Amino acid sequence: MPVDSTALPDDPHTLTPDAAAEQEATNASVASATGILALGNVASRILGLVREKALAFFFGASASMDAFRLAVIIPQTFYDLLIGGHVNGAIVPVFSEIVTLKGRDELWKVVNILFSMLLVIVSAIVIIIQIFAPYLVQLTGSGYDAQTLALATQLLRLTSPALIFLALFAIFSGTLYAINNFTWPAFAGVLFNASIVLTTFLLVPPMQVIPRSDINYLSPVMLGRPDNAVMAAAIGWTLGAIVQMSLQMVGLRMSHLRFTINWKHPALRRIALLYAPVMFSLMMDTVVIRFFSYNLASKTGIEGGLQYMNLATTLIQFPQGLVATAISIAVLPTLAAQAALVKGAGLRAYRDTLGLGLRLTITLIIPAALGLFVLAHPITQLLFEGGEFLAADTVITVRALRLYLLGLPFAALDLLLVYAFYARKDTLTPALIGVFSHVVYIVTVLLLFDRFNLFSLMIADSVKHMVHATISAIFLWRHLHGFGKQRLLLTASKTIAAAGIMGLVGWQTLPFLNRVIGSANTLQQALLVLIATALSGAIFIILAVLLRLEELYWLAGLIRKKIGR
Repeated sequence: MPVDSTALPDDPHTLTPDAAAEQEATNASVASATGILALGNVASRILGLVREKALAFFFGASASMDAFRLAVIIPQTFYDLLIGGHVNGAIVPVFSEIVTLKGRDELWKVVNILFSMLLVIVSAIVIIIQIFAPYLVQLTGSGYDAQTLALATQLLRLTSPALIFLALFAIFSGTLYAINNFTWPAFAGVLFNASIVLTTFLLVPPMQVIPRSDINYLSPVMLGRPDNAVMAAAIGWTLGAIVQMSLQMVGLRMSHLRFTINWKHPALRRIALLYAPVMFSLMMDTVVIRFFSYNLASKTGIEGGLQYMNLATTLIQFPQGLVATAISIAVLPTLAAQAALVKGAGLRAYRDTLGLGLRLTITLIIPAALGLFVLAHPITQLLFEGGEFLAADTVITVRALRLYLLGLPFAALDLLLVYAFYARKDTLTPALIGVFSHVVYIVTVLLLFDRFNLFSLMIADSVKHMVHATISAIFLWRHLHGFGKQRLLLTASKTIAAAGIMGLVGWQTLPFLNRVIGSANTLQQALLVLIATALSGAIFIILAVLLRLEELYWLAGLIRKKIGR
């Protein structure tokens, strides 16, 4: 049953031929951009897994890794609060509007002003972080001992300069998104993660060994690496920020880039007005929630707690980046351009584009989440276990991962819904919803912490995403006077049915496959994951065909068209 892309928009039989053709071209463009971003995200996530595997192998779930996480999260928090939220909440919508209505020459004027402003402001912030590094570390991880905090301070002074290059990367990648050039930003994460991996392998010293002559002729004893060996990873983190920024400069052919002190352009005011609500919500997320969570994790009594959280989050980010982030970023410039042109009237094209994104997200994220839930243990064992990362560490990471996965489908849909608000130049509504969901998160953690300890953070995170996505959908539905005839419930029902059966079969057959294949070494672990994943994927595709899940037919049709069949 081939399904043409024109069968997917809102009530296509009422569209004129020109409107249908235009929407078909829009859908194909969005799908193509999604494919590029998904490919880049896959490559980036694979390198991210290699990065975490390397760090887990060299340092395990240790106090030195907790110090590294503290040193990374502080500049990352400043970036998210001051710059990162600008990109999709304010920069891309405003830049897309400028390109649509005034052209690229005007866009470059705004880019130069924003570049100059952020360069000055962020450089000053880096100097402040260097001066007050011990106090920032103490504030973030007060539950750690003095030695861990001292190491974290040293590492922070290595990672904080990366903030400058992360800020410039945000501007340059936002510019590329606005002109519908997705390739260079899509593959930035690949170089970022590769830089950390290469630097760590090159700079981490080998294990220290006590010679036999020094211990009365007994066998050599491995002492482990010095704590400050983790500085190699911190250096790699900063180098990665430099490399990914440089890649965007290549993509933009920076002949138009100029330093200017004319900071009174009206576009800056629009960006500031759009970003003010986003910043308010981000302050809750980065200043309150993030520090609250990290500080609480430091007091659980579980050494390596931040490492377990990070590894579980890394695995979550693979389907999140492949599906939710790729689709949302691909859709955002188109939605913003449509919103700028219609000026509140004729929302059909906007609904069609949003509906396409929602249906694709539902179709892809639900089976991905269920598959990862079922295969959590063999995947974690394959990717991270070994060296300093032990089987007991795998068990804790798997438990954290599965609790995070409960909220993944809601988080994926919520990201697209939030971007839909941003495209309409409405950043206040999602910001207010975000504040409420953060309050729900804090209350949930406090209620569950005594019983679930570290895992209360994962449970609360899933509850937060469920609440945020539900409220966002209700508010956006009211703003748009409904989503049109998008068949969202039908798509969700078919996907849940197919993915549910897939998950049950996978859960029942995994012990059998484990007995037959084994998991004693890396080759067996890889074979187990490969066969189990292939079996689960085949089951889902067969059921999707039987249930006539149209979105998969549509994607298959686009792929055939791309490869010329």
